[in-house]
Amino acid sequence: MSGSQVRIRKALDGLPSYKPGRPAAPVAGAEQAFKISSNENPYPPLPGVLEAVTATAGSMNRYPDMFATGLVAALADRFDVPPEHVATGTGSVGVLQQIVQATAAEGDEVVYAWRSFEAYPIVVGISGASAVQVPLAPGARHDLPAMADAITDRTRLVLVCTPNNPTGTVVWRDELEAFLRRVPEDVLVVVDEAYREFVRDPEAADGLDFYRRHRNVCVLRTFSKAYGLAGLRVGFAIAHDEVADALRKTAVPFGVSGIAQRAAVESLAREAELLERVEALVGERARVHDALAAQGWEIPHTEANFVWLALGEQTLDFARFCEDAGLVVRPFAGEGCRVTIAEPEANDRLIRLAGEWRAR
Repeated sequence: MSGSQVRIRKALDGLPSYKPGRPAAPVAGAEQAFKISSNENPYPPLPGVLEAVTATAGSMNRYPDMFATGLVAALADRFDVPPEHVATGTGSVGVLQQIVQATAAEGDEVVYAWRSFEAYPIVVGISGASAVQVPLAPGARHDLPAMADAITDRTRLVLVCTPNNPTGTVVWRDELEAFLRRVPEDVLVVVDEAYREFVRDPEAADGLDFYRRHRNVCVLRTFSKAYGLAGLRVGFAIAHDEVADALRKTAVPFGVSGIAQRAAVESLAREAELLERVEALVGERARVHDALAAQGWEIPHTEANFVWLALGEQTLDFARFCEDAGLVVRPFAGEGCRVTIAEPEANDRLIRLAGEWRAR
């Protein structure tokens, strides 16, 4: 065999790999270990969902409905939108990749805040487009005026993550309205709302309101967080005809399994029970936030199911400190740690360890 190497696209050179939250490993002599690094819902599947999944599993030898017809119909009914405005994919990350593939290529630009969702530079880099990262404003919030200033004639896509992952802050209605007035109508604006169900701020923008008034707005949501279906990978976008049709063209055929589709439909039917769980997590979020603030931590106001600890150069040391005590958090080296609001026992341990860290 020759010594030649397979040619890989230059666009992948230096591209970061996505880093999932690591599982919680048992620690000798420690209590139960908890993983609060992946923003997962700590509750098990809703009553009825597991039974529906089990019943559907018997047909796994068949391909699923490629167009997720039943799920699309349920989403269209739930959000009062035309079914042709709904596109599904393998989690919101999968739909995000469909969006980027549909809008941006080499020579184009994609604008987004930074720090924000760590998948953004990956999916943009894979497309060959250039990422234009706009630093967050004070308070770890989107700087929408600066993002508008960053738009050029090469911009094809703008990503607005609200609540922002990993800082938890939201974009307000008046801010998004002013921003959209400055965005050219041929530039797609994606309002990424993976954590929308946890939002309680009455001034927070709701992407669906803006989608109804702006043809260049696409709303991105998921069943992975509040709905507790992270392991099944179901995401969806709501957008106007030409965008939604493009997302169906760029989707992986049969990407959303039949089991995942059925679980999502059943979860929508049990939304009242779901929202009770979400409310409990919101209550825990307030408890954790207030306890950490009382210890002296400066925490951005969060509307997600996590809080952000800006630790700077101490980030990795804090993550190791927590892991040694059976608590896995999500560190972003040199910046901070994102910690998920989980079961009360995990939250109690976080509060205790954060206090011990500050008292050192």
